[in-house]
Amino acid sequence: MTEVARETTHPPSPNGGEAEGQHSGSVWALALGSLGVVYGDIGTSPLYAFREAVAAAAGKGPITREIVLGVLSLILWSLIVVVTCKYVLLLLRADNNGEGGTLSLTALASRAMGRRTTLIFILGMVGAAMFYGDSLITPAISVLSAVEGLKLVTPAFEEYVIPLTILILIALFAVQSRGTARVAAFFGPIMLVWFLAVALAGVRHISDDPHVLAAINPWYALHFMFSNGEIALVELGAVFLAVTGGEALYADLGHFGRRPIQIAWLWLVLPALVINYFGQGALVLADVTAIKNPFYRLVPESLLLPMVVLATLATVIASQAVISGAYSLTRQAIQLGFLPRLAIRHTSEAHYGQIYMPKVNMFLLVGVLLLVGLFRSSSGLASAYGIAVTTTMVVDGALGFLVIWKLWHWRWWTAALLILPFLIVDSTFFIANLLKLLEGAWVPLLFASLIVLAITTWRRGTHILAQKTRKTEIPLDTLIKSLEKKPPHVVPGTAVFLTSDPEFAPTALLHNLKHNKVLHEHNVILTIVTTDTPRVGDDDRVRITHVTPRFSRVALRFGFAETPNVPRALGIARKLGWTFDIMSTSFFLSRRSIKAAARSGMPMWQDRLFIALAKGASDATDFFQIPTGRVVEIGTQVTV
Repeated sequence: MTEVARETTHPPSPNGGEAEGQHSGSVWALALGSLGVVYGDIGTSPLYAFREAVAAAAGKGPITREIVLGVLSLILWSLIVVVTCKYVLLLLRADNNGEGGTLSLTALASRAMGRRTTLIFILGMVGAAMFYGDSLITPAISVLSAVEGLKLVTPAFEEYVIPLTILILIALFAVQSRGTARVAAFFGPIMLVWFLAVALAGVRHISDDPHVLAAINPWYALHFMFSNGEIALVELGAVFLAVTGGEALYADLGHFGRRPIQIAWLWLVLPALVINYFGQGALVLADVTAIKNPFYRLVPESLLLPMVVLATLATVIASQAVISGAYSLTRQAIQLGFLPRLAIRHTSEAHYGQIYMPKVNMFLLVGVLLLVGLFRSSSGLASAYGIAVTTTMVVDGALGFLVIWKLWHWRWWTAALLILPFLIVDSTFFIANLLKLLEGAWVPLLFASLIVLAITTWRRGTHILAQKTRKTEIPLDTLIKSLEKKPPHVVPGTAVFLTSDPEFAPTALLHNLKHNKVLHEHNVILTIVTTDTPRVGDDDRVRITHVTPRFSRVALRFGFAETPNVPRALGIARKLGWTFDIMSTSFFLSRRSIKAAARSGMPMWQDRLFIALAKGASDATDFFQIPTGRVVEIGTQVTV
């Protein structure tokens, strides 16, 4: 288990702008591409959001005009305040060298504060953990709600809804290992058709009751909230279903850039969603029985089956985007030291971000199938949805305050005045979703708690190991002086020793001298450094320090969104004067066998969990993409 060093860089402070030239292609082409990746989740919310919100407001009572207009007004202004104002207009400017997302914002906040504080670490950890909870529920509720439309085609399909949903989900996760590069080109056009169909379905029914347009007035939302007391909080938890997926706008910033995401939202996605919700509202005002499935009731009976097929495609695309996001988040978490190394496979040579992680894929598949089997309907899953997203939004707001204050150099009180209203709204939604704790919100919280436990255990265990190892290590300079006084037998070639601290002699080097009693002609103390930026340019990739004619220190710097490729990075070192030949180079790695100590800094159960995490970690040779034929592994036993 080879540790990776971490570095905090301090480039010029951004003013909220994304890196120039990072995204290729026209703005409109990128906006089209963003429809499939960014807006799949929030774009499929009309399938269930309005229905669940009205049902929550009405309870067992009648559905009144006041309820419908109040729900519509709350949905509209939630989309405007939470998604448009907070994410589209504000947080999209808080990019980390063009990248977005909770962990990217965590790294940016650490840079703003000059170090990674405990508060920033906790916020980043909770935000990342909650994203996994969202990644489990989104595929389950999206696909299930789409397939449920078959019941309207004919009641005979009802018994096939669950099996068909499970079959679609298994197929979706099964194809992940093949990559999505070939079909991803169709995601944008399919979602374009989806949003146009959603808008057309809604606009043809607004005339059923044109008075529904009165819900544009925020008075209806405020009146509903203040006149219903505790019920209003329950209602907010259901209304929030309309904005789940809004955080994806920021998370996918690095794939498309700010302008394409903003253009797609303001010119297509937001209008299409609002028109559809208002169409559903007008339909229910005209025929209250339509509330059983108002989305599909918008569609003429002759087009119902094509709409079910289109909705299923849209929900599969939404699920694919969430799954890919989980892979990317996991890779960032590994690079930042939150999780142990896991196997990463690149599924596309043309697209760097196309990766597949077998263990993450299996974790998500099992979790999603459990949710479908446990709740068995989109209405049941709606109770579990929301809590993870609201938590992520609160975290984004808190980290955003630190970035605006420290990195954008605003006065603390002006930054607070800007962020506080959003935090109040997000916190209100969070409390509202907590009311659904016993109805299903406990599920994402349970999954997130397991992730938090894994992260804290891994961080604590690696810290304890580092402290114990440090007591037995020898400073590299001391070892070099000793070797100069009494040199061992020198053999030709280059030996590369991986270590997390270049100031101390790597364990593999000490064991090589002890057991083989030889020293190579050239010895490189290699450190893999993870920066707080998403990517590192080739000019900054390699740093070489010559210690003596036989010893050099080499630091390879990678961004937290990159997968380290050691041979390729060492190839860059040729420009710096190091003649690197992979065929005459041996890589020496230490393979640690971890045992639980009688006295440890952690409870015994946590020791065992840490050991299990370490055993499940990917081999360093594979993770750093080192040719296996050039690797020599030296085993050591340590206690934690």
